Amino acid sequence: MNCLLMRESPMIIPLNKEKTVYDGFITVLEKDFRIRISLPPDHQMKQAKLHCCWQMKRLLHGYQQIVKQRLQHSTNLMAFILELRTVLEVALKSQPGCQSFSPPQYYSQLITELEILGWDKLLFIDAEFLTLKLKAEDSAGRQHAITVKLKPKYPTEAPEFSADLPVPLVITWTSQSTLANVHSQFLLNVEALSEFWSVLDEIDEQTWVLEPEKPTKADSMRRIAIGNNVSIKVQIDPRHPKMLPECCLLGAEHVVTPLRNKLNANMHLWNPDCSVLQNMKDVLEIEFPSPTTHEKSSFSVECGICYSYRLESAIPDQVCNDPRCGQPFHQVCLYEWLRGLSTSRQSFNIVFGECPYCSKPITVKMVTGNT
Repeated sequence: MNCLLMRESPMIIPLNKEKTVYDGFITVLEKDFRIRISLPPDHQMKQAKLHCCWQMKRLLHGYQQIVKQRLQHSTNLMAFILELRTVLEVALKSQPGCQSFSPPQYYSQLITELEILGWDKLLFIDAEFLTLKLKAEDSAGRQHAITVKLKPKYPTEAPEFSADLPVPLVITWTSQSTLANVHSQFLLNVEALSEFWSVLDEIDEQTWVLEPEKPTKADSMRRIAIGNNVSIKVQIDPRHPKMLPECCLLGAEHVVTPLRNKLNANMHLWNPDCSVLQNMKDVLEIEFPSPTTHEKSSFSVECGICYSYRLESAIPDQVCNDPRCGQPFHQVCLYEWLRGLSTSRQSFNIVFGECPYCSKPITVKMVTGNT
């Protein structure tokens, strides 16, 4: 144990031949701290005592219990010193303004890689040179960005990657990889999704999309207006964007039922060689309102309870089924309204009650998170 201690902590030495008192310095993150450890004659750590300089005492304020516990439970002096180093490192890193800088070769390699990649590809880099954003343009001219979080042991240690994609980002990394390799692989990822974004671009440009309000490149769902208080929610498969998407018709039953029947009856007409939008028109036997023919305000009908259209990120998606009423509501508004009425009843996750406007029967699913 003494040989190991000398090798790992050469600045800590025994002061007596019984080797019950050790004195010296422990170095953590290039800082030296004076310590003295007194052991009982049997060298058991349970009765050991730690004395340290005032700088260490101040640093370990709040960590005393941890240090005391490790002192009593360590198997030997060497094990305790290793644990003490870990505690000190955590304490030092939590100090305000404490920064550990990477070696010079880290920065020189990073700058060389950026020069090879091209500075025009760099969107952002933080002051620590640890987080970068690289931009890429696909064959259709769309702009994309990948965030690269470098580790202190870069390039031996793989960075973390993230991007606004509807599928998991796949980047292969080895110790010989560079930022140029990452950029090339990212381009392959986005090019594989080109057809997916083309499908959504057509929907966004030629229909009134109610949700999401501001779609990102990761969003694969679109809620498209069909008419007043009637819409269809489609979920495009990023891997197979031309195939029939998952569809959910939203609105009053007397309007939705005929559309649902047409969807079921005409599903076999879906042609993967045609655009998704054209297929939906053919299958549903409708023309979608577009920015060239309708104002979006025609479909932005406010909730009949809170009198607003958008409630946080939600828009009215519950409609009274009575053809003479057809008033829309936010799900959460209608749920809270019905829950407050003594005449309403609940069966499993469905609440049954009366429409606040026409008093006709209306139902709503229980809002997630409520009981």
